[in-house]
Amino acid sequence: MKKQELIKNMPFSKTVKMVELLEYQEGQVVSRTISQRDDLSITLFAFDKGEAISSHASVGDAMVQILDGTAEITIGDERLTAVAGDVVVMPANVPHALDAIERFKMFLVVVKPQ
Repeated sequence: MKKQELIKNMPFSKTVKMVELLEYQEGQVVSRTISQRDDLSITLFAFDKGEAISSHASVGDAMVQILDGTAEITIGDERLTAVAGDVVVMPANVPHALDAIERFKMFLVVVKPQ
């Protein structure tokens, strides 16, 4: 029986720099799924300047850590500017959007109710 893969697309038993696991692609949003379950998803993203994720709501709380660059994050009617090192939590069931003011990379964790 094959072992269930809880974390994927990441090297095991070695140090890595999260920001280096994904390259920017011109005119694109690139993603790498790290873990995907019914109650949890972890994804790494790289946004080229001008790219965005349009307004949407999630059934779970979403936490992003900006790894590189600058993003504008809209949560409800509020706009925030987030830079490398910043962490922002977007509450469940509240519309939110992300826009690349400049290229940026983020680590996204979404925790959903069971």
